[in-house]
Amino acid sequence: MGDRPLGIAVIGAGRAGMVHAVNFSRNVPGARLAAIVDPLPSAREAAMGQLGTCKAYADYNEALEDDSVDAVVVVVPTAFHREVVVAAAAAGKHILCEKPMAMSEPECVDMIEAASAAGVKLQLGFVRRFDAGYRRAKGIVESGAIGDVVMVRSNTRGPSVPQPWMYDLEKSNGPLAEVCSHDIDTLRWFTGSEFETVYAVGGNFRCPGARAEWPDFYDNVIVSATFENGMQGAIDGAQGVGYAYDARTEVLGTKGCVFIGGLKDESVVTCNVDGNKGNNGNSGSYPLVKSWRQLFEPAYLAEDISFVECIRDGGEPEATGHDGLMAVKVVNAGNASIKEKRVVEVYWA
Repeated sequence: MGDRPLGIAVIGAGRAGMVHAVNFSRNVPGARLAAIVDPLPSAREAAMGQLGTCKAYADYNEALEDDSVDAVVVVVPTAFHREVVVAAAAAGKHILCEKPMAMSEPECVDMIEAASAAGVKLQLGFVRRFDAGYRRAKGIVESGAIGDVVMVRSNTRGPSVPQPWMYDLEKSNGPLAEVCSHDIDTLRWFTGSEFETVYAVGGNFRCPGARAEWPDFYDNVIVSATFENGMQGAIDGAQGVGYAYDARTEVLGTKGCVFIGGLKDESVVTCNVDGNKGNNGNSGSYPLVKSWRQLFEPAYLAEDISFVECIRDGGEPEATGHDGLMAVKVVNAGNASIKEKRVVEVYWA
């Protein structure tokens, strides 16, 4: 590898894939975008129009056979993560895999073992670990400024309705996986502990078209959790809320609380005298966060930079395959809790 830039192939040219692709094509020191991979010709053409000069492949195996590719970013539907990651490891490529890691715990174990056997890095896309606000809050908590942590609460509410394939929980694992994987990892990160029990309640409130064919689909979920170290946790997740992209976290301690995130997109506030009567004739407003791409753009760049640095320096990724496995365990426990209407113990053996 030497001093030449690492060649990165991004497998999947959807929304998240293009965030990574743009980063590696322009902004990540010591790396370059070597290839973009997507089976859809329209997606490849659109990506090439935005990215400029790089190779484009329809089949990810072509990228894995390319000697100019040193590492891959896997941004395909979750059901294909194991297949692609195991193949990439066998080809000797380092791997950044977007969340959720996989559909099941055995798939996660296969991915971890494949990377270990091949001696390649496996990083998970838990981007909030790289967000400046979350990192600052982590430092505050570790300093003891709020005393001992008692409870961590996290929510992710997305503005858009789910893609139709997400209605089938056998293919998506539902919003607990697609939306709340970040929240699950956030709770683990701030408690420094593993989930002990989960009780989850789900419901479909915004997707009436899914009810007949997929009666078990939910677009709203609430999780109550306990941790092995005695701490408590709460998660709420939603799809199709419309009003904004809403990602917030609270860490409650014995002496205070840390609040992370908000709905404001910027500091500009508009005030006028044409408001409603409930506001005494006056009103104010500010722009809201519209997308996760907008909110976490700097964090995605920091994540991609960290991935390259751990390859070059030989260190461990900040979000590992083990972290991905633990989140998938909680997702599956939560889905079992929704289905069976009971508290589910999370076993780690």
